Amino acid sequence: MTKFDYRKALEEIPHRPGVYQYWDAQGALIYIGKAKDLRNRVSSYFVKNSQLNGKTRVLVRRINRITFTIVDTEIDAWLLENSLIKKHQPRYNVMLKDDKTYPWIVIKNERFPRIFPTRKMIKDGSRYFGPYASVGMMHAIMDTIRELYPLRTCNLALTPENINKGKFKVCLEYQIGNCKGPCEGYQSEADYEKNLEDIRDILNGKIGVVIRRLKGQLDAAVAELNFEYAHQLKNKLDLLGRYQSKSTVVTSSITNVDVFSIASEQNYAFVNYLKVMNGVIIQTQTVEMKKRLDESDEELLNLAIPEIRSRFGSTSREIIVPFDIDIEASELRFTVPKLGEKKKLLELSQKNVFYFKKERLNQYEKLNPELRTERVLTQMQHDLRMNVLPRHIECFDNSNFQGKYPVSAIVVFRDAKPCKKDYRHFNVKTVEGPNDFATMEEAVHRRYRRLLDEGQSLPQLIVIDGGKGQLSAALKSLKLLGIDKQMTVIGIAKRLEEIYYPGDQYPLYLDKKSETLKIIQHLRDEAHRFGITFHRNQRSRKTFQTELENIPGIGKTSAEKLLKQFKSVKKIRAATPEQLRDILTEKQVQSVTTYFSEATSAD
Repeated sequence: MTKFDYRKALEEIPHRPGVYQYWDAQGALIYIGKAKDLRNRVSSYFVKNSQLNGKTRVLVRRINRITFTIVDTEIDAWLLENSLIKKHQPRYNVMLKDDKTYPWIVIKNERFPRIFPTRKMIKDGSRYFGPYASVGMMHAIMDTIRELYPLRTCNLALTPENINKGKFKVCLEYQIGNCKGPCEGYQSEADYEKNLEDIRDILNGKIGVVIRRLKGQLDAAVAELNFEYAHQLKNKLDLLGRYQSKSTVVTSSITNVDVFSIASEQNYAFVNYLKVMNGVIIQTQTVEMKKRLDESDEELLNLAIPEIRSRFGSTSREIIVPFDIDIEASELRFTVPKLGEKKKLLELSQKNVFYFKKERLNQYEKLNPELRTERVLTQMQHDLRMNVLPRHIECFDNSNFQGKYPVSAIVVFRDAKPCKKDYRHFNVKTVEGPNDFATMEEAVHRRYRRLLDEGQSLPQLIVIDGGKGQLSAALKSLKLLGIDKQMTVIGIAKRLEEIYYPGDQYPLYLDKKSETLKIIQHLRDEAHRFGITFHRNQRSRKTFQTELENIPGIGKTSAEKLLKQFKSVKKIRAATPEQLRDILTEKQVQSVTTYFSEATSAD
């Protein structure tokens, strides 16, 4: 097979806006992209030592042919790219996963038009509104319309001839007031059309227009002393006011605007879309995108906007986005708001997309818990600037009481979860007095000297409970063992939860809500709990031993035997001579009995 000569292919590609297509050796279309400058964009894939990620390098190796289409403007390239991706679905292009059919509200092209929801669009001159991503929202709008305006629901052919011949009779809908009976000529076409005018405005989000129109009719009815009709209009105004209060989120001066926001993870991205008309959100949807080539948020939003606008038939000229979009289009205006009502709209969209992302990832992780582990570890690797995933983490903590009974504890996390069978504690042997740094130095040295001697694997991350001093002490032992470069070592200070690195003057501050910080805090708290429990047991045991060793003839070994048998000094004091003889000699029994008798008398 002839090797693909990309240099020759590049010579044929112009410096013009357009769409490029990559084909593999089997003739399959594997990738479609757009560019402001086709030659510059395509050549960027073949530059040596470029910062291409692994997936993109795989794509480049598979390219065997390049074709392109020139267009007049970048916006044309944007739209053409979207339509080609939808048509061909290349392997390496991001695809919007949500491909279901959404409902519309249709006003049929007929005399006395029916209004009803449908998922099928028929090009027969009917007027379609939507689509509605939320079926609940669509039904709420339909319920409001039906409550406001009596409309026919039958599918009778209401031609003038049929009505004049008396072919039809009114049904139950007429009897209960849901229809005015146009089938028998009880309602004129002009009167029916007045209702349709209001309904079209409501479906277009122009609720304020309808309210002003009804208020004018109400004033006229009152002036004519037509109080019954005025009461009906007042009820309609109240109903529309309640509906508007649920729908309006911004000032009515913002009209015909699209809002987009994005939230992404390692393998997925989520894009939220809001459609705003006259200050009312009339459409909303969040779609999921599966990443193929580690695309950036800018690239993903560039792909999602034309697809979603096409799906919802949007003609908005203004698009609110969270960051600048690199699209030059005279007919579109991209806005990155900094404050005001448009900023509030963007924040609302962002709240929706982050909530959707959280819920969807929770669903995935419940079905496959390994996904959460990989995501959390990947996030930790990124946050802590590590070269590998921290699958094995160890955390050290020291405890002492006024310099006495110093102990050190180590806890182990594997795949971001406690592995309690690997927890260890150390009775400090070489440190005298309250020297926390020397205690840390001894514990770290003993721990990793043993792991090296036994040929066990070392952790990828070591967390030291403390600031720069404890971190330096731990690093001293690791350097002595020659393993200080084989893992990441950090210290966490309690006051502001600062993360310290060896040799770094300034600490790292993680987001207080980040999962990385929560896991480090869990490690720290678990090490403290494990260490303090062991320390209290040691202090209690040694305190009791000290009191027993004050008894003449009772040494350290005998004191340990007594505590092991009776568990406490109180029970030893209450023990009978016969019970004590099971452990002690007769002379020791006499000494213990005398000691506690004198202590009782002194009390």
